[in-house]
Amino acid sequence: MPARRLFVLALSVGWICGGLLGPSVSAQIQAMPAITAPAAQPAPYGVPANVPPTAGASPVLPYGSVVPGMDLPAANQPGSGYMANDLGASRSDYNSLDAPAGSRPLDTNGYVERVLTGDDVWTWQFLPNGLLYRQDLASGTESRLASQWVYVRGQGWFWNPVAGGRVGLLRYGTEDDFWPQGWQLDVEGAAFPRLDAGRNMTSTDFRVGVPLTMRQGPWEFKFGYTHLSSHLGDLFMLANPDFSRINYVRDSLAAGLAVYLNPSLRFYSETGWAFHTDGGAKPWEFQFGADFSPPEPTTTLWGAPFFAINGHLRQENDFAGNFTVQTGLQWRGRTSHLFRLGAQYFNGMSEQGQFFQQFEEQIGVGLWYDY
Repeated sequence: MPARRLFVLALSVGWICGGLLGPSVSAQIQAMPAITAPAAQPAPYGVPANVPPTAGASPVLPYGSVVPGMDLPAANQPGSGYMANDLGASRSDYNSLDAPAGSRPLDTNGYVERVLTGDDVWTWQFLPNGLLYRQDLASGTESRLASQWVYVRGQGWFWNPVAGGRVGLLRYGTEDDFWPQGWQLDVEGAAFPRLDAGRNMTSTDFRVGVPLTMRQGPWEFKFGYTHLSSHLGDLFMLANPDFSRINYVRDSLAAGLAVYLNPSLRFYSETGWAFHTDGGAKPWEFQFGADFSPPEPTTTLWGAPFFAINGHLRQENDFAGNFTVQTGLQWRGRTSHLFRLGAQYFNGMSEQGQFFQQFEEQIGVGLWYDY
């Protein structure tokens, strides 16, 4: 099947699945029970001398209280259930309810379900942690830090690094670093150079943007301005004097919508319309795909598996575009910063603006880091 028909068919299937799954996702979210905090239990102010501590448990006492009938040296003995400080005050041990929050395991489902209830307080925040609309993992045009080594059939090996990222400037929403919600203004920028096997610069694309993003429960939305321009490498022009350089430019408005079917599985669809183009670029482009990426902070050396798929259709290619698949291992921080290591397959029209009319089939490995 020609690539153009394949992508149009995939886009149609994606929209149909989104329409069928959307109502079921909303129903599941509404049916989720609200998470309520347990009632506070005041600690006793004393324990009778003739009642020994229960084996395997320690009564929680206020700091500074003294246990009647117990001498302080005995309180320090193993198995007593108490640890006395230098002033003769007994305190709860590590396993009590007063244990530090950092010592407790992170309950991912608890975080997500609490967000879905809408109980968190919204505040204004300058330079907040985290993003409300996360980067599409398999997209080749996202602003991030990356390094990819790919073999292009018929052309050889290339190095495709990415130097950039996207961060938040201002947020009105929750202060939860793990799964924030609300409204947020971001800024992004990146350079997408391509170097051949001899480390000669073939071309470089530059991207800057200012998206306004939103997250409410499992839904994400973005709308903003993006500038993309492409520049041919000097050494490539010297080695290929017959190649015609183009002034590929897109100034566009882009909108995106994403939904989490569960905390690990995200589907998205995006549309871009350029109000100014040059060098053969045309106004419309569409992206769609899915990401499987566990949201929990990584606690093991071997990380967790991820899988991502992306389709990119462009009007200048008669809406043919390209198709990308990535898979491998990921490591996520407590503020959702994400590092990935894996393999990539690409098939379709080149993402480099200077070569947008050139078909490429790539296979290789990569490193990706998202703030």
